[in-house]
This record gives sequence, structure tokens and C-alpha cells, in this order.
Amino acid sequence: MPIKIGVAGMKGSFSEEAASYYCNKENITDYELVYLTSVNNVLESLDKGESDLGVFPIENSNGGIVYEAVDAMSKHVFNIQKLFEIDVQHCLHVLPGKKSSDITQIVSHPQALKQCRMYLKSKWGNVELKEYSDTASSAKDISEGKLPETSAAIAPRICSELYGLEILEESIQDLKFNFTTFIAANK
Repeated sequence: MPIKIGVAGMKGSFSEEAASYYCNKENITDYELVYLTSVNNVLESLDKGESDLGVFPIENSNGGIVYEAVDAMSKHVFNIQKLFEIDVQHCLHVLPGKKSSDITQIVSHPQALKQCRMYLKSKWGNVELKEYSDTASSAKDISEGKLPETSAAIAPRICSELYGLEILEESIQDLKFNFTTFIAANK
């Protein structure tokens, strides 16, 4: 029976990438990812025995502490199996054919917005920034028309392929080396 791994993100999220990285490093080949969007959902899933392992971000080298994780961790009891890092490279995604001049808002997880704050300030100072539950969810919701077509999403590169979007700009994070520390947790 595969190990069920709850991740704090949707398909295409950095948490999904981190879970795959962790499984590769730990030689875990038989696993199933469960997309739970938030850290609290991941830890609740562990509490209920619905997941065997949970993977979620705790800190970024540029954006600092992931406050959502700290808040969720204060409400649950769990064991830390491993702390590990992955390199996080943000891309700006838009609907096919959209240009910079079409964009009226940029959406993403608060942590991604923090990691790109100088880029956003210098290049997109007149555009509304909107916090979203997950980087991949913001890309998915643009592609499904749940957000205005003049929206752009800060999300992992894979989201363009998964959700039929185009990459307007690559590696937009403020620091070239942008590492996020993740926790692999169990009960």
C-alpha cells in the first residue's frame, strides 16, 4: 500500500516539488500525494490518520518564517522526520497572449509575494497585489476563469504546463539563491 503524503499546496506547488524531492532522497518509491492546500489541513490529516506523512514549508531564505506554518504547528502534535531545503524559482504566469500592459493584478501566496517584493515594487508598482492560499492555486484559478483574465500568478514553472498558461517572466524572486526549508512530519 502506498504511503500517503499530504502536501500544503495543490498540483504544481512547491510543496509537491518538495515532497517528490524528499521521496527521491529517502528512496521512497511507493507513495501517493494528497493535495491539502494549507499547513493546517496537512497536520489535521496526520491527526486523523488520513496521511502517513506531511510536507510543508517553514522558512524561506528571503521571505523568512512561513507564519501560516507556525500558527498551524502551534495547534497540533507531530514528529519531525526531516528538515530539508529546495531551491525555489518563481515565474510570472499569464493567460496565453496576455502582455505586461494587460495585467491589473498579481496573485500568489503571501510568502511568494514577499520573496518577490523588490521585483514587484520596481516593475509592477501600479498593479494590485492579492494574497492567495497557494501559488499553484492562483495559477489554476486564472486558467479556469475564477480570477480576472488580467491577472498574473507567481507560481512554479510547471504551472504553465499544468494549467495552460504562458510564462511572462522567469526567476523573478529577489535573490538568485532562494531556498525554502520544508518539514517532513508524521505522528
